[in-house]
Amino acid sequence: MGRRTSVLSSWNSAGMGEFKVHRVRFFNYVPSGIRCVAYNNQSNRLAVSRTDGTVEIYNLSANYFQEKFFPGHESRATEALCWAKGQRLFSAGLNGEIIEYDLQALNIKYSMDAFGGPIWSMAASPSGSQLLVGCEDGSLKLFQINPDKIQFERNFDRQKSRILSLSWHPSGTHIAAGSIDCISVFDVKSGSAIHKMLVDRQYMGVSKRKCIIWGVAFLSDGTVISVDSAGKVQFWDSATGTLVKTHLVANADVQSIAVSDQEDSFVVGTAEGTVFHFQLVSVTSSSSEKQWVRTKPFQHHTHDVRTVAHSPTALISGGTDTHLVIRPLMEKVEVKNYDAALRKITFPHRRLISCSKKRQLLLFQFSHHLDLWRLGSTVATGKHGDTLPLSKDADHLLHLKTKVSKMPAFLRSAVQILFSEDSTKLFVASNQGSLHIIRLLEGSFKHLHTFQAQSGTVESMCLLAVSPDGNWLAASGTSAGVHVYNVKHLKVAGKRSQPLTWALRELHCTVPAYNFPVTALAIAPKTNNLVIAHSDQQIFEYSIPDKQYTEWSRTIQKQGFHYLWLQRDTPITHISFHPKRPMHILLHDAYMFCIIDKSLPLPNDKTLLYNPLPPTNESDVIRRRTAHAFKISKRYKPLLFMDLLDERTLVAVERPLDDIIAQLPPPIKKKKFGT
Repeated sequence: MGRRTSVLSSWNSAGMGEFKVHRVRFFNYVPSGIRCVAYNNQSNRLAVSRTDGTVEIYNLSANYFQEKFFPGHESRATEALCWAKGQRLFSAGLNGEIIEYDLQALNIKYSMDAFGGPIWSMAASPSGSQLLVGCEDGSLKLFQINPDKIQFERNFDRQKSRILSLSWHPSGTHIAAGSIDCISVFDVKSGSAIHKMLVDRQYMGVSKRKCIIWGVAFLSDGTVISVDSAGKVQFWDSATGTLVKTHLVANADVQSIAVSDQEDSFVVGTAEGTVFHFQLVSVTSSSSEKQWVRTKPFQHHTHDVRTVAHSPTALISGGTDTHLVIRPLMEKVEVKNYDAALRKITFPHRRLISCSKKRQLLLFQFSHHLDLWRLGSTVATGKHGDTLPLSKDADHLLHLKTKVSKMPAFLRSAVQILFSEDSTKLFVASNQGSLHIIRLLEGSFKHLHTFQAQSGTVESMCLLAVSPDGNWLAASGTSAGVHVYNVKHLKVAGKRSQPLTWALRELHCTVPAYNFPVTALAIAPKTNNLVIAHSDQQIFEYSIPDKQYTEWSRTIQKQGFHYLWLQRDTPITHISFHPKRPMHILLHDAYMFCIIDKSLPLPNDKTLLYNPLPPTNESDVIRRRTAHAFKISKRYKPLLFMDLLDERTLVAVERPLDDIIAQLPPPIKKKKFGT
């Protein structure tokens, strides 16, 4: 649609009225490609790094919710990502540094130069106590993982070319390292190479100049599996250094490999966008002898599959097309519900868009800048579904790049900020779990108060919500309950120059902790009811004044949500309210917009959840009989933002996948190393 806004007459549902909709498609957001994924079996979490240095953490036990996020930086080109010591996460890249992430404070704990040039590969020992990196200069460097930091231990024998892939033997005694034309097997104790296995350069019958070993996997029985730029998956005997078997699987590079914990299954990804699944199966039904068989190819990507992971129940892949794809292993899924469905995650599980309703402004958040737009307008009228011509186009008002300003130190580590309804106050969540209240003055600001972290935790508060009257602040982390603070202020009598004083009560209440992370929260006007959405698609309504769940919330938990509602696989990212209809809750995920009317009965599993609009000649009696509380539209998708501008006008920001794919580089069938 280019840089324009379509205004449509859209919703004409019973009891909801008719809305004009600003249909916005000029948010030019393009996710960065996925470079690495690392699965943690202990916590059932997946770490994902992107080409811009961004790192995301997905909780696979919480409906694959993206619960943590570390912003990227142009100086950090991540090439390797791994877990160690249970919950410790490390990355390394072409700037030659090893980074450890603080998963509570959501910042970089420290970075350390490995002094080997760009780092191409990294792997933690099976015990999680050591970290090995492979460098541009051919060196392999071993680090000891201490409680607070890593410490350099020693070098292994230097190789002639860069170390592109690494894998530990499950016993921790040996290492397999892939470079160019060669796989080396090292003894960990001595650091010496005990075998060097030369890889055939033949590529579809033609000799190539180089064969790049993109991935290696070391199995318990001593087998080393390698994948390379000649499109081959090869099996090697590490004890003798000999080639056992070759599978030619692609006409281009095989770029990644991951093996299951049981070593009976592995997955590889290719530059053609294909994912291949190999399984260890019996030769015959009566034989104990087993062999590796390529069983299933999957084509869920349009571009290079740069990285793969293997969880106990799924094959996971990511690459240049920016999609994170989770393909369930049907034989491993116990319950054939939405856990057995293919998932493709493209957009962040957080809001990138803010709206000034009165000013008709949209603020778009990119990695390194902000864009401010004013919506277009129309004087035309039409019937339901019509597209109305614009009398005034949308205006691009501001392009603001990130910069360092004279801010106090405690504000430089903000993970979330929120303005009050009247724009006089700024609420800031720091990476140490504390919340700061800032008074905004003309050209300056004043620090008013800090709410310290609860119960000694340093977990960052990832979501904030303030009541329209400015009296209440709700904050949520990824694991604790939602904390509600009283921030009501009292003006002191006296001269105009006299400062404001605040009656600040530390913690008003805590909403009981729930097993699944919070994905969105908002406080309703007038009632000050807090509405909370969780990653398992449950919704709770909590009365802040009464410090208890509302009667409506108790009713909906007793009856339960419609099964189709619970099977949605994208989280609710925004909640808002109708200014004139206190019984209405508005919310959306990436593929649906919903108005919940609390005055209507809840749908049960026998009811049509996604109910189409009734015929226009249907009587009001029948219409009321079939009506339920959930009015859902799937017309706008992918939907990154939707909210009311006023009681009769909606704004919807969409980002069609075709627009993203069009801005990506063309698929590369035959990659050349170093280009």
